[in-house]
Amino acid sequence: MRALISVSDKTGLVPFVQALQQMNWEIIATGGTQKLLEANGVHTINISDVTGFPEILDGRVKTLHPKVHGGILARRDLAEHRRTLQEQGIETIDLVCVNLYPFRQTIAKEGVTLEDAIENIDIGGPSMVRSAAKNWRDVTIVCDPADYDGVVAELRASGHTSQETRLRLSAKAYTHTAEYDCCIATYMRKQAGLPEKLFLEYDLKQPLRYGENPHQTANFYAAGTPVPFSLAFGKQLQGKELSYNNIQDANAALNVVRDFDDPFCVALKHMNPCGAAVGKTIEEAWQAAYEADTVSIYGGIVAVNRPLTKEVALGMKPIFLEIVIAPSFTPEALEILSTKKNLRLMEVDMSKSNQPVPQFVGVNGGLLAQQLDTQIEQVVSDMCVTEVKPTEAQLADMNFGWRIVKHVKSNAIVVVRDNRTCGVGAGQTNRVGSAEIALKQAQSVGVTSGLVLASDGFLPFDDTVVLASQYGVTAIVQPGGSIRDEDAIKKANELGITMVFTGVRHFKH
Repeated sequence: MRALISVSDKTGLVPFVQALQQMNWEIIATGGTQKLLEANGVHTINISDVTGFPEILDGRVKTLHPKVHGGILARRDLAEHRRTLQEQGIETIDLVCVNLYPFRQTIAKEGVTLEDAIENIDIGGPSMVRSAAKNWRDVTIVCDPADYDGVVAELRASGHTSQETRLRLSAKAYTHTAEYDCCIATYMRKQAGLPEKLFLEYDLKQPLRYGENPHQTANFYAAGTPVPFSLAFGKQLQGKELSYNNIQDANAALNVVRDFDDPFCVALKHMNPCGAAVGKTIEEAWQAAYEADTVSIYGGIVAVNRPLTKEVALGMKPIFLEIVIAPSFTPEALEILSTKKNLRLMEVDMSKSNQPVPQFVGVNGGLLAQQLDTQIEQVVSDMCVTEVKPTEAQLADMNFGWRIVKHVKSNAIVVVRDNRTCGVGAGQTNRVGSAEIALKQAQSVGVTSGLVLASDGFLPFDDTVVLASQYGVTAIVQPGGSIRDEDAIKKANELGITMVFTGVRHFKH
């Protein structure tokens, strides 16, 4: 029995091949793989001794030869194939252990050139993998070091792998080459500026008990490369298994947190913020966010952008929450929250990055793709369109409200004061309806003056301005762009309200 070994990822390779040699397998190896094995006492046959031809072109060509692929692809059950092997002096290869050049790791390096990427495109490796996978009835193909122990156990038990194992390993091998080609194609198409194909690669992170509702099936998949502000790469420290709706809500909370640098806390329910605040400390931010809406937070999700402390944990302990997300938790906080066995605690990387974040939404028979809305406009006095100009305090609240309203379902209205939400109106079919909800909520918590109103889209009529004035709004931030902008400006001037136009809208459907 002969095995061909040629791997880039050498994890666990030596004991695997040593086990094969102990079972009297002949070992054929290439390049660096051979050097490693020989250094560890494994006798190997160089690939050039099999092909009768040296490696050429800086190693670009070494296994592309009939004595390699003939030995792998020959069907043992066909007399004609066996006769051809004998006539051509080709010996069969019964196990192929190959994994591919580190293309993904190469292109992930900062400053990588196209030339560097090209040199890490494997040619012979995928060819051997596909040959072995195609002839799975006779050949065992191993691409994943996690399969080494199982293959060795079967060989020791019966002298061969089972047909079921070979079929499973064949499927894994085709997945390995498909992922590899997908990564290369995506990279090369980006270099060439070709957008008409979209290749996605995600790994199953966990099956979910059900989807949005109990009668719907669902799975949770993770991208191939870790990214910040991602629940898929977060660490669950305690609590029940995440549900489909938990993941959606937590992702929405992380997108809000992404927009803030100062100590910040957001409470979120059904993918809409219900309380959010900036503070001098994370304790101050938590308390203000909680007090913004002590009712809606029940059964919600809370995310903070600082290590979660003992003081914050003590404040959270009496409240029923589904998930708490933070970049880290102090030992004291973990001890306090550990008494709430079902509460999910998620530790998530919140490091900042300027890389664009892709966003995909499935529709019937299709897929929408866009970049996540991570743009942040600084609201400044030069944007003012009214006679009354904003104060420094109003500008601070405008900037805070403007960052929150982009994360509320359209039509979205948020009213704030002192860097804290006082009312949130989300997802209504008309903007004045959202404004009524937000303003009445602010009134219910006792805030009836000095409010700043933020709108994710323009105000199509002056009715929202009139309504806002009745509830104590003194400043409005909105995109502008309506054919009736002058009506809103005129009404704001009449009512003594300062208004700024950002020139950018932030719809969230």
